Amino acid sequence: MKELMPIEIIERKIYMIRGHKVLLDSDLAILYGVEVKQLKRQVRRNIHRFPEDFMFQLQKEEYESLRSRFGALKRGGHAKYLPYAFTEQGVAMLSSVLNSDQAIEVNIQIMRAFVKLREMLSSHKDLARKLADMEKKYDTQFKVVFDAIRQLMSPAVTKKGKIGFRREKDV
Repeated sequence: MKELMPIEIIERKIYMIRGHKVLLDSDLAILYGVEVKQLKRQVRRNIHRFPEDFMFQLQKEEYESLRSRFGALKRGGHAKYLPYAFTEQGVAMLSSVLNSDQAIEVNIQIMRAFVKLREMLSSHKDLARKLADMEKKYDTQFKVVFDAIRQLMSPAVTKKGKIGFRREKDV
């Protein structure tokens, strides 16, 4: 079966909001090949299928924070309504609300992306636990090695420089 959308692209659209991994309505609409207003209309018509742990509306501060962090969220200018965020269960429920072949195919890819993320998080925790066990077993001469491995496991912190020209001062 040919992939409609590579899992890596879907993974980049998954955000962590309120402690949940979610996809935004605008990203889902693009993936499903429908307009955002059509997606929202179908959700409103079937609102009883979307409890708060399946879908929630972003607060203004959350939306502004996302817009400032990720320039990709600026499409369409200022939205009249705040976007909805769908958890993994909410995305699964969307396939029954948006009853099309493309919605089903895309849903399969989205579920695979969520599973892949869960597996990555699980393996990272396992690796950290194994490293701690090994560190207890060996003496302090390997501390430098363990510290280097931990540093590689931690997420990279990118430091942004100031934008603009710098004028050299007279010497």
